Amino acid sequence: MSQAEKELTYKAFTNREYEFRHSPFEQEFEFYDYVKLGDTEGVIKHMTPLGSDGAGILSDDKLRNLKYHFVITVALVTRFCVEGGMEMETAYTLSDLYIQKADKCTSADAVHRLHREAVLEFTHQMSRINHGTLYSKPVIMAMDYIYDNLHDKISETAIADYVSLSTSYISRLFKKEVGVTISTYIAVKRVETAQNMLKYSDFSPLDIANYLAFTSHSHFISTFKKYTGMTPNEFRKRYFRSNWSDNKS
Repeated sequence: MSQAEKELTYKAFTNREYEFRHSPFEQEFEFYDYVKLGDTEGVIKHMTPLGSDGAGILSDDKLRNLKYHFVITVALVTRFCVEGGMEMETAYTLSDLYIQKADKCTSADAVHRLHREAVLEFTHQMSRINHGTLYSKPVIMAMDYIYDNLHDKISETAIADYVSLSTSYISRLFKKEVGVTISTYIAVKRVETAQNMLKYSDFSPLDIANYLAFTSHSHFISTFKKYTGMTPNEFRKRYFRSNWSDNKS
């Protein structure tokens, strides 16, 4: 018997001795399905605190154990939401930013608050998606290309090449189905990503402007204000989640 097998056998024995059981798969996946469906009531009903009975022990350090469970939860929520139709750029941006916030938490209460906030934010976004509109394959492909390249310059020619259609045809099709031009859609998605980064990260507006390939800081400010009615600084002051870490609570 290998060392790993010995340790696994010993762990199973001690779990039986102390009557410890992991949470049933059905119960766990039911929770993630409610997130995927955007069902806030179902999520709240089935959400259990991090580190509760049946969650498993990943570290002897209680705070680190909670953080590990937080990362696992966010990773699974992210994948369920992408499967349910959430834009990959949105899902993975939220995931990265939430995990970065969790890493900075210095108490169990802060991690628990962040856990609830993250789960409900993903659920809320899925609710909006599930009440949206279905698009044709070329338009979905165009959207995917945009999501994957928000941090680079994007041309309609490149999108047309990606979906194997002429520039004029994909432009007309996109406008017909989505209701806005490709250039407007790109600007809106960059602003939405910037909103997430302003709310959930410590990146400066200038860093965000550079990351999202705005031509200049002033262009970022004017575009952001056009679609939100606020400057990036005004948005951050109003919506930044300042209660996530102990030194800001």
